[in-house]
Amino acid sequence: MNILIIGNGGREHAIGKKLLEDNHYINIYFYPGNGGTSMIGKNIETKYSLLELGFFAKKNLIDITIVGSEVFLIEGIVDIFQKLGLKIIGPHYLAAKLEGDRIFSKSFMKKYGIRTPKYNIFYSYKKAIRFLDKTTVSLAIKTNGIAGGKGVILTHNKNEAKKALETIMIKKKFGKSGNKIIIEEFLQGKEASIISIFNGKQIIPFLSALDYKKIGENETGMNTGGMGAIVPNPYMTNAIWIDFQKNILMPTLEGLISEKLTFFGFIYFGLMITSNKVYLLEYNTRIGDPEAQTLLPLMKSNFLDIIQSFFINKKVSIFWKKLCSCCVVLSSKGYPEKHENGQIIIGLDSLKDPFYIAGAKKEKEKWITSSGRVLNIIGLAPTIKEARKKAYSKVEKIQFNKLYYRKDIGLYKE
Repeated sequence: MNILIIGNGGREHAIGKKLLEDNHYINIYFYPGNGGTSMIGKNIETKYSLLELGFFAKKNLIDITIVGSEVFLIEGIVDIFQKLGLKIIGPHYLAAKLEGDRIFSKSFMKKYGIRTPKYNIFYSYKKAIRFLDKTTVSLAIKTNGIAGGKGVILTHNKNEAKKALETIMIKKKFGKSGNKIIIEEFLQGKEASIISIFNGKQIIPFLSALDYKKIGENETGMNTGGMGAIVPNPYMTNAIWIDFQKNILMPTLEGLISEKLTFFGFIYFGLMITSNKVYLLEYNTRIGDPEAQTLLPLMKSNFLDIIQSFFINKKVSIFWKKLCSCCVVLSSKGYPEKHENGQIIIGLDSLKDPFYIAGAKKEKEKWITSSGRVLNIIGLAPTIKEARKKAYSKVEKIQFNKLYYRKDIGLYKE
């Protein structure tokens, strides 16, 4: 069997490793992949348009394509591949707007009574400033389009809010993503990520995860694509889980079917848990990163069987190991802004699984950094505390110039 995985990060390396662990007979292609994926499959190094990539998949008899990166989904890769008669995991162009267009997503939530923070939409900087002049509360200011997981600025006073607005709408830090914005009420609480599979008829959730999005310890500084995660999320109680299913998951399923937004793929619920309720902050229409790297080592079920169940209309159950997982992301100092690549990594060849390469490549038998997020180091153990200890003991074995990582991943208040 030939499988194509789209993307170039730790998530795609994790998906490939899990598929091979369960099914030794498969061949995996990655587009464009990274240094880690080249060790377990074949990286496609030629730069293709989406249509050319579809022709490549047909020519190379690709049985299933799995899209990791949201960029390709929002550009409509699923529609193109399906027109070519190819099997692909992910949402069609309109369903991908649930992630790629926050205004579309918020309207969907409102229509189907999905609990989400109060919000206002602005197309004009002047109107947004006038709104800020009338408010004093903490706010979340969000770009409408995707911005690599970084297009959200949390503000705690009027000056911070105005500065955020200027950054997004005037300075265009996030490009066209900031042409339209959402100003949302800021909720105090604990975040949770629920990745689920969607087979067009039902949504089957994975274990809950806690993602650490900020660059600095104690969740300070800029948003990133994720600096670590733990599974299960210690704040996801039974009562909150029931609330999530009733007020978020079930109305989402109803809306997807009613609006003809059905597809075979993944839905990620980005949640905020307050003192007694759970709110939906955002959808992603693919597996999260670094949640995938934290979850997949815990999956007991055959991942390929789960994916194939979409196409043969088979009901699926997912089984998990009775363990906890802690993922620590090692990055280049300066990320998510300016950082230097090309640093030699010491200790990688002796690192024990599970770990995943996010931004590194091998040159002349040496591993060197090639991106802001470099490595994902995983610890598995019966408790979060032990899993955390294992992860950080593995982190200590890695060295490279200007290495940065958070030291508080997995720490939480009981």
